[in-house]
Amino acid sequence: MEKLLKSLVAIEEACAEAFNKNAVNRILEYFDTDISGFSSTTHDRFQGKDELRKTFEYYLAEADNSTYEIMEPEIMQFGDIAVLSFYWKVKLERGGKVKEVPGRGTHVYRRSGDEWKIVHEHFSRSH
Repeated sequence: MEKLLKSLVAIEEACAEAFNKNAVNRILEYFDTDISGFSSTTHDRFQGKDELRKTFEYYLAEADNSTYEIMEPEIMQFGDIAVLSFYWKVKLERGGKVKEVPGRGTHVYRRSGDEWKIVHEHFSRSH
């Protein structure tokens, strides 16, 4: 299980690195075409990569510089399905001011061959 946790955290870190470089297309490569979930921006349900893209673009448009990171990841595996839960934080910098947005996230991964793709995302802001 530790090996799988490391593999999925590596995917999450690659997503964070891409987000921090405003590389939305690269982030979306880690998600399945049929991704579904709940957005932390409007708290609405979304379906597909085009709708997920709006969440990333929302945060990136809110600041001159944005950073995203995850903390305390935990995993559960059910055969070719894995659930990764974690805490996240986005820092938005604009005009010399920094706003931190903390939250909780869950990614459901599905394995196809040797590749894991995110098929469901649930992000919510912490209060």
